[in-house]
Amino acid sequence: MDKTMESSQNKPVKLPKKGGAIKRAGKSIYAFFYGNPPAILGTLLLTMVLVGAIFANVLAPYSAEKRVARPHQPPSEKHLMGTTRSGRDVYSQVLYGARKTLTVSLFAGLIAMGIAVAVGVSAGYFGGKIDERLNFLTNVFLVFPQLPLLIVLAAFLGQVGSLVITILLGVTSWPWGARVIRAQTMAIRNKEFILAAEVMGESKLRIILVEILPNLVSIVFGGFLGAVIYAMGSEAGLGFLGLGDATEVSWGSMLYWAQTSSALYTGAWWEMMVPALALAITGGALALINMSIDQVSNPKLKTGPHMKLWRKLKKAADKRRGL
Repeated sequence: MDKTMESSQNKPVKLPKKGGAIKRAGKSIYAFFYGNPPAILGTLLLTMVLVGAIFANVLAPYSAEKRVARPHQPPSEKHLMGTTRSGRDVYSQVLYGARKTLTVSLFAGLIAMGIAVAVGVSAGYFGGKIDERLNFLTNVFLVFPQLPLLIVLAAFLGQVGSLVITILLGVTSWPWGARVIRAQTMAIRNKEFILAAEVMGESKLRIILVEILPNLVSIVFGGFLGAVIYAMGSEAGLGFLGLGDATEVSWGSMLYWAQTSSALYTGAWWEMMVPALALAITGGALALINMSIDQVSNPKLKTGPHMKLWRKLKKAADKRRGL
């Protein structure tokens, strides 16, 4: 007996390896980007845009709101992207405008997906009358076309600032994401691990947060990127129509002032093309990342050499979790 106790006590205790979580995260990131051109290209483009927006005060040679040259100067060594009709540097404006446009788009996307997750998961998990009422609410919002509704609301409120536009975009952009999340939650609702958690007496809130939401990460993140793309286009559209605050420097307000000054008719194409290209590049980068997430998370789209490594790592992770 004593010998048995001694041998059990003398056994070395296995401690968790330091940096294991970081190593696994690094492998997952590598597997995501390995052989995945859309993810690589989209991430590079988006990183360039984000760096320009974050470090605008360092990269921009001039203030975005001050006249620094003669009107409609073409691109040159002094002004890389030319000047506007009011003599402002377009390169400086597009950097500072990225801050405003991306801030509105990201926060609008967060609001939209927050509502979509709350409504979709609640409807799909609880079912019954809760599902009926939330589904009716979702259908009501789906009936109204979003962009015309935004134009009417913005016109009714007059020229609105970025905060109001963010709230309007977030509150009106959630229904499609809610429908997708509801359908996926209903598919997960009757899985064995959910039923086991309910039998063990776990609270409904813990089941939603710990068991259901981790299985919806790819869908939620993909929906978030889609909401950001939509919000960015809507913000630019409202700004172009003059329904936003024209005194704020954003890509939408740049398009508005370029259209007001008839930049294309006067030959100052750069004043219109620069913000339009910035919108196209950022939207394209987000779309590429969204496409790459679909290829990884959707079994029907899993193609390419990188998927072998991804499936191998996923199988190992599922084995560790006992799935």
